[in-house]
Amino acid sequence: MRLFGLIGFPLSHSFSKGFFTEKFTRENIPGCAYENFPIPDISAFPSLWEENPGLEGLNVTIPYKQAVMPYLDDLTDAASAIGAVNCIRREGKRLIGHNTDVLGFGRSLQPLLGPQHTRALVLGTGARPRRLSMR
Repeated sequence: MRLFGLIGFPLSHSFSKGFFTEKFTRENIPGCAYENFPIPDISAFPSLWEENPGLEGLNVTIPYKQAVMPYLDDLTDAASAIGAVNCIRREGKRLIGHNTDVLGFGRSLQPLLGPQHTRALVLGTGARPRRLSMR
């Protein structure tokens, strides 16, 4: 059984388990399961992987998008530039941190932009300001 999941705390607000369970069924992806792993302290992160050897990847939500970074073996360029991780993939014995927010946000914004749009100001509650290119 391939295992995927979500870490954060608390996770009672999350719809990820239902979403991915339904997606695996709808898209006929057999042998996959998605579980919530509410860990009250990031120090439990290493034991999560030890206790779940079939765990292939995790989504990361609050409050661990930055706190998890020191526990990872490597970060993608996007995760490094943003300073946060929202997905973790196990590659052999290595844990690689990704951030898909820029790609997802960029794709959702792109249809609304015309050729005259060369810059945008995005306001939010992120941890620190970033200047990122969507190209």
